[in-house]
Amino acid sequence: MNLAALRAKLSYQTLLLGSVVLLTSGALALASRTTGDDIQAAAARDLKQSLSQVLPGQYDNDLLHDTIQLASPDGDVTVYRARRAGRVEAVVFQTAGHGYGGAIVCVMGVTRDGTLLGVRILSHKETPGLGDKIEPAKSRWIYAFDGKSLGDPPPDKWAVKKDGGVFDQFSGATITPRGVVRAVKRGLEFFARDKARMLGEMKEGST
Repeated sequence: MNLAALRAKLSYQTLLLGSVVLLTSGALALASRTTGDDIQAAAARDLKQSLSQVLPGQYDNDLLHDTIQLASPDGDVTVYRARRAGRVEAVVFQTAGHGYGGAIVCVMGVTRDGTLLGVRILSHKETPGLGDKIEPAKSRWIYAFDGKSLGDPPPDKWAVKKDGGVFDQFSGATITPRGVVRAVKRGLEFFARDKARMLGEMKEGST
């Protein structure tokens, strides 16, 4: 093979390789954009489902686009607001506690008067068959929070029965429900402290 033919062959291979790289990059970019939209849509559906579990009833607004960011002991918290006729009737936000296996992340719905509409567990690492009874699919324990508030039971009774409170513990797994009870109580205290901001009733000039 002479030098001219070799150069032509090398140029063709370089061009072919470059074309393949461009086509591959374009395909990956298109796939990423397409799957990214699908992932965002799926995440929005999952979030709406989680919100609906602790926020029964019908509301006028889109909760996913009616939010406020507030500082809490656990860091910044996104508060989702549910309205009827423009008035905030309930809010939903996350709170977290510490169980046997680590962090337990909860989502809770609260009416404007501080009554719990519901609590659900978003994530945990508790022991299967023991601590996982905080999941509604495993037991009805989590429903014990429905209708509760900081005054019902009184603050000193917001504990498991082993600690002098009103909430059941699990046989062989007291740490898990204790962590959830404390997390929910802290969530109610967070609501009580920042109620005016959550409900959009903070007066101008207030801090």
